[in-house]
Amino acid sequence: MAPPVSRTIAETAGAPPVSVRDRLVPPMPGSPLWGWLGPLIVTVFAGFLRFDRLGVPRAVVFDETYYAKDAYALLRFGVERKFAADADKLMLAGRTDIFTSCGQDPYCGYVTHPPLGKWMIAVGEWLYGLTPFGWRFAAALVGTLSVLVLARVARRLTRSTLLGCLAGLLLALDGLHLVFSRSALLDVFLTFWVLAGFACLVVDRDRARARLADWYGTSSLAGEGPRLGLRPWRLAAGLCVGAALATKWSGLFFVVAFALLGLLWDAGARHAIGLRRPFRESLRLDWPLGLAWTVVLPLVVYVASFAGWFASAAGWGRNWAQATSNGWVFFVVDSVRSLVHYQSQVLGFHEGLDASHPYQSQPWTWPLLLRPVAFFYEAPKGACGAATCSQAVLGTGTPVIWYAGLLALVAALTWYAATRDWRAGSVLLLYAAGWLPWFYYALADHRTMYLFYALPMVPFMILAIVLACGLILGWVDASPARRALGASVIGAFALLALVNFWWLWPVLTAVPVPYDDWHSRMLFPSWI
Repeated sequence: MAPPVSRTIAETAGAPPVSVRDRLVPPMPGSPLWGWLGPLIVTVFAGFLRFDRLGVPRAVVFDETYYAKDAYALLRFGVERKFAADADKLMLAGRTDIFTSCGQDPYCGYVTHPPLGKWMIAVGEWLYGLTPFGWRFAAALVGTLSVLVLARVARRLTRSTLLGCLAGLLLALDGLHLVFSRSALLDVFLTFWVLAGFACLVVDRDRARARLADWYGTSSLAGEGPRLGLRPWRLAAGLCVGAALATKWSGLFFVVAFALLGLLWDAGARHAIGLRRPFRESLRLDWPLGLAWTVVLPLVVYVASFAGWFASAAGWGRNWAQATSNGWVFFVVDSVRSLVHYQSQVLGFHEGLDASHPYQSQPWTWPLLLRPVAFFYEAPKGACGAATCSQAVLGTGTPVIWYAGLLALVAALTWYAATRDWRAGSVLLLYAAGWLPWFYYALADHRTMYLFYALPMVPFMILAIVLACGLILGWVDASPARRALGASVIGAFALLALVNFWWLWPVLTAVPVPYDDWHSRMLFPSWI
């Protein structure tokens, strides 16, 4: 792990000579080949875990009952449609005639989540049909790719291929991420786009700092710093966080976090080379384009995700403005008014979502895994060689990873307070963006919430673990004995996570086991 840059370039004038570029963008040690090969090996392992027996259980589990059908409606009609009361049975019987006429239903086709995640599910249904494998395919693919993205971004953060591979391995072994990678729900897509956006933002940070290093070598610090160009990687980050927003509204929390991170990183880079007014310069030179890429562009992506709704007269509320307009004759204007009205109704729905549910939980309990969601449970007879069998899919995280994550987050907070290390700060900010807003909804609105709302926090929890492992491993110039001891501790932790995951595997993936085996894996009574 590379040591943090804790002083400006100007402050290190008397230190041993180190290039400005190396201080702003520490070099990546090791072989570039292994920088890709190691993460790809971990990704293949994760893909096996996610695609093996993907069609099991052959059932519509938990909220697949909404998203698998909505995705197929998008594939068929471009908008969501009302489906028959027995649509689940029809799908499992291999039939696709699952839709019914609206009649006088004023909420025909009414849905409360944006369409992008459902379009992604629809890709699998287009390739493999309206089957459990088909509607879960995209989630498994995106969940697998998430492991690769996390391994690569962790490598870039720590400048260590070993720690990057560890990050990917821990995500591959997390139970909650595995379950969502094997289910047709939206949260794994939200998590993927947030993680991909963060990865693009980190690459943009390195590219911008490299340009500043080039400028530093030919310019005086007496004047103003340079503009940093069009920032294509920041544009990519905006597209990704826009895709997160177009999957679930909670992506908005990360839009705000990304915009804040971009401003802080730009100002920090200008400060690092000794410019006199880094924040003022960043606000004037970097923030206008940064605002366009990380705030305006995500909103454009969000609206664009409703292309099917704009193109069809059958979308719910599509003609609201035409029916109520007073002289609004322009089609585009009326379409936008209809969309705004639709979104205001969705907001009202979410604010009023307070019905009790047996698997609901409060956000302050999520890191402790106190109340997971049972996605599926059956007691198949004769399926496990015992008198009573259980077949379950439990949406819970791997306890060893999550409880280590709690300790690592405390360590990251302490480390950031002591050193202002940007890596610890960014991980803490994005973990908080995925967690703390839900406290407001729990306390002010009494909204119904579930453990799996924490899924976008998981990659950043794992990054906190990896940063802590980097401290345990020691700096690159530490003694061999110190590094060997740190590597032993990290290896033991990884092995413990693997064993814990293996122990949970049957109740994460619907493997039929004797009832006593299932019950022994329920860590708390609240898991039942």
